[in-house]
Amino acid sequence: MSHDAPDAVDAAPNLDFAGTTPYEDYVQADVLTHLQHPLSDDPGEMVFLVTTQVMELWFTVIVHEWETAAGALREDDLPVALAALKRSTYELESLNASWKPLAHLTPAQFNAYRSALGEGSGFQSAMYRRLEFLLGEKSASMLVPHRGAPRVYAELEKALQEPSLYDEVLRLLARRGLAVPAAVLDRDLSQKYEPSAEIEEVWAAVYGAGDQDTELLRLAEALTDVGELVWRWRNDHLVATRRAMGSKVGTGGSAGGAWLEKRARKNVFPELWTARSHV
Repeated sequence: MSHDAPDAVDAAPNLDFAGTTPYEDYVQADVLTHLQHPLSDDPGEMVFLVTTQVMELWFTVIVHEWETAAGALREDDLPVALAALKRSTYELESLNASWKPLAHLTPAQFNAYRSALGEGSGFQSAMYRRLEFLLGEKSASMLVPHRGAPRVYAELEKALQEPSLYDEVLRLLARRGLAVPAAVLDRDLSQKYEPSAEIEEVWAAVYGAGDQDTELLRLAEALTDVGELVWRWRNDHLVATRRAMGSKVGTGGSAGGAWLEKRARKNVFPELWTARSHV
């Protein structure tokens, strides 16, 4: 390199572009930062709206990771599946941290713009519904709110009929010679996954194996990490709701805290948790 050349550290960045900047073309920041249209005059509504939009973006990337993992499991590509699951744990941590701006809302602060939400509720999030479907929480009735949006409805209907992430895990375990019952493998995929004593025994066998560094054990632990973070998400949602509105009926007519409390008690990938009692 010539000694007369300017030091790269001191070189000024290119500031002159014929159109929009390459950064804008890639990120579409101008679109993102003009999607906020508060419905009240309360200044606190902006953080509620932006935080909700940020959550939707995290739902989107987590769904992408879990669909990537499910596809890799179908192909018996555990390294790719494990990498996607690991990335999703970092994303879930960021998603959970999104509660912080809302976690200390007082009832009066939330009431200042709550009426502007009308019947709107996170319960109606299509991307969150896809996330839940991937966890095995299937329900055809959850498609009903989206009948007026054909593309969204078609995506949800497809997700309802497809194997969940956990279904793909259990199919892989069966291909690896573990005693996954035919009734579990051949179940109606559009129905909610129900825990099985036989699957509990399968996971107990994985955890009880002499070699504690197998691919299947790493898969079990990666799923457990995901399950724990989803559980924390649900609990953080419950706590934030209790602080902001106590036991009042939720937006959109849901049971509010009572419904969230019921959800928070459920374990994701249930037999991974109960099997530990038998190892």
